[in-house]
Amino acid sequence: MFRSFASFNYRIWFLGALISNVGGWMQSTAQDWVVLTELTDNDATAMGVTMALQFGPPLVLVSVTGWVADRFDRRRLLMVTQGVLLLLALGVGALLLAGVMTLPLMLLFALAFGVANAFDSPARQAFVSDVVERRYAANAVALNSASFNMARLIGPAVGGLLIVAVGSGWVFFVNAATFLAMIVALMLMRRDELVPRVRSQGAARVADGFRYVSRRPDLIVAFVMVFLVGAFGMNFPIFASTMAIEFGHGADGYGLLSSVLAIGSLTGALLAARRERARLRVVMIAAGGFGVASLVSAAMPSYWTYAAALVFVGFGTVTMLTTANGYVQTNSDPALRGRVLALYMAVIMGSTPIGAPIAGWVADAFGPRAAIVLGGTAGVLASLIGLTWVIWSGRLHRDADRRLGVSLDETRPLDIITKANPTVAPEEFSDQVAQTTAIRIDDEDEDEDERMARRGR
Repeated sequence: MFRSFASFNYRIWFLGALISNVGGWMQSTAQDWVVLTELTDNDATAMGVTMALQFGPPLVLVSVTGWVADRFDRRRLLMVTQGVLLLLALGVGALLLAGVMTLPLMLLFALAFGVANAFDSPARQAFVSDVVERRYAANAVALNSASFNMARLIGPAVGGLLIVAVGSGWVFFVNAATFLAMIVALMLMRRDELVPRVRSQGAARVADGFRYVSRRPDLIVAFVMVFLVGAFGMNFPIFASTMAIEFGHGADGYGLLSSVLAIGSLTGALLAARRERARLRVVMIAAGGFGVASLVSAAMPSYWTYAAALVFVGFGTVTMLTTANGYVQTNSDPALRGRVLALYMAVIMGSTPIGAPIAGWVADAFGPRAAIVLGGTAGVLASLIGLTWVIWSGRLHRDADRRLGVSLDETRPLDIITKANPTVAPEEFSDQVAQTTAIRIDDEDEDEDERMARRGR
């Protein structure tokens, strides 16, 4: 489960990310609560607009941010983005303590946070492949998710208590200090032990990432499933805050719900770290599990039964996201990984501007339970889309060894790079490339026996 910790650089990275993520969740809790209760009168729509502005830039800037993550030194890029996020946190904290913060100002800061995170997220995701060897990549991605959800377990609860104890402005100052942990971790890394990056031999083109994904139906399906759950199901700040108010709880109750959600999230991340490979079937099952758990949580009659249901919601969410992230990272061309991950992050973070205002409006108009039902339905639909593609693509077939059994073929064919297909930059041959590359032979006249023989190999 913890095999990536054999790397000194990864141990440093994990610790710095954990501290920074704790501060990030504290700030997120404070920001949502400030918008909902201090700058508006429990206006969930305003909260949804704030989330939309914060998570919209990754979608708008996806072509640029992915190219930057592939073109520039990711370690230095992260130091810059973390520094910018630190300064923004100080600015919000100062305005809150001075008592001059307004909703329009908070919306501007949310947009600024979104722009900085648009460059930070794909670089951070792709940097994992620079820190550990490829055989540890899936494990490192899962442990990163565990770090993120350990922070989610601690951050909201601490943030909620700090809001009550000292006020929301100080929470932003504490978060600003935690960004220093990530910057120090990046400075302490042994640069000679970082894994050499695979670079394109030709010019690094922004559009190559789009072209590459467009030729990978498995990635497209994964993106669609993540988008549906991200847009309509992962609006937890809206769900948890409005449900906390419905049950008669304040900021501390909201923070506790977020931490309870993280218990299931952390469990899902650690179990994902045990798996040798990230599989698409797990993404499908987890999306369906998330949907069912969300529908059950919407029917819970009390605060504590709702909190108990959130454990399963968190488990399904993080199992799906961690596995999808690992699948994208370990099944993408290394030379294009930054651009592919930028698209992936745009799908996750960029789905929020679409879904959050809708979820906020539904919560205002029909109540928070209706908004949760909408998210649960999206999870079930995502799972059905994945299952439909698996059946349509012919990857699901009868298991020859079991009478009633079926098996799923998850091998990943790649197009041969030829002069007729120059849009994808060729890789420099290496053992790693040899281990991850398969060849697809397109022959419509190929008979069934030949197809089955190749599938068996």
